[in-house]
Amino acid sequence: MTLPQAFRRLWWATGIDNLGTGAFTAAVPLLTVTVTRDPRLVSLVSAAAYLPWLLLSLPAGALADRHDRAGLMWRAQAAQAALVAVTAVLAACGAAGVPVLVVTAFGLGAGEVVFTMAAQAILPDLVTPALLPRANGRQQAVTTITEQFAGPPLGSLLFGVAAVLPFALDAVSFALSAVLVATLPRRVRGDRTRSAVRDGLSWLWRHRLLRTLAILVGVNTFCGQLAAATLVLLATQVVHLDARGYGVLLAGAALGSVLGGLVNARIVARIGARAALLVSLAANIGAFAGIGLSRDAVVLGGFLAVNGFVTTLWNIVTVGLRQELVPAGLLGRVTSAYRLLAWGLIPVGTLAGGLVAHGLGLRAPYLVAAVVRGIALVAALPVLIGPLWTGQRRV
Repeated sequence: MTLPQAFRRLWWATGIDNLGTGAFTAAVPLLTVTVTRDPRLVSLVSAAAYLPWLLLSLPAGALADRHDRAGLMWRAQAAQAALVAVTAVLAACGAAGVPVLVVTAFGLGAGEVVFTMAAQAILPDLVTPALLPRANGRQQAVTTITEQFAGPPLGSLLFGVAAVLPFALDAVSFALSAVLVATLPRRVRGDRTRSAVRDGLSWLWRHRLLRTLAILVGVNTFCGQLAAATLVLLATQVVHLDARGYGVLLAGAALGSVLGGLVNARIVARIGARAALLVSLAANIGAFAGIGLSRDAVVLGGFLAVNGFVTTLWNIVTVGLRQELVPAGLLGRVTSAYRLLAWGLIPVGTLAGGLVAHGLGLRAPYLVAAVVRGIALVAALPVLIGPLWTGQRRV
């Protein structure tokens, strides 16, 4: 079975969008440090990009369940294009100070929340359940390739030519993506009365399997940030990589994610979703421990690539499960609860990682994260291997 034309348009839109996002992600800190060297202000710009996930995840999920999802997506991207275009003009005039960058980062983050919630919720409307693992894998792969591989180097290169160029590229990418998304099939949600955020939260809480997976994703994200917060120090001070070597190291990690996005759907089809999920959880514990104990760059890069590969496997399985098990009218709100838990713990995990590294050494965050993830897996195992795996179907 081949993926339908509507999905291909969504796939192209995702790639174009994330190429511009990757370029913007590299350009913003470069522009920020030309304005200020104060680390508090630099971190403020970064924090502004994540704040919408805390504030807007649940309302965005409700919007995705109440309104036409394709319409929400292209309107969000059109607003993002306009915002970045204004920022590009200000950057060209030398007027893009910290307040402008904070507002831009927050506005783009808000648009990303709306787009992401609607994009995950719309996918079951575009492909059959049998094709969801392949479709999710393709989406994961194109996101990693464009946002992590191609976008940042392109953004840095363009910024070196002129500060305005990566922002202009981002504005154009948003506009092109919006045009593609606007061609997707429209589907007005049938039940507009059940738009309350609490409906999605209560449904998620009553479903024991998905509730367990939601708690696990929160623990996993916390541990991931706890470990990765000081990765740059582990790589440069313990493994003794220079800045270029560190960039290659991150590329190796992204390569694992790309390979995972390309082949993990076949793994799921061959061994089943439950086995794939358990493999991903167990392998990630081993990868975290291996990263913490690595003595050279090659071993460190290998374990980072394994981490990227099995994290993609986790994403493909859990996103597919939500799309399969959650009723269509609640999918946006349940997805938003997942996102709130996952992204909401990013600053907490980052702070914890810094404290652990300061108190116990630069290897300790990954080792502590491996132990915590192991405990969480043991606690969740009765549910993950129990009879609830296919206990409820999407209606």
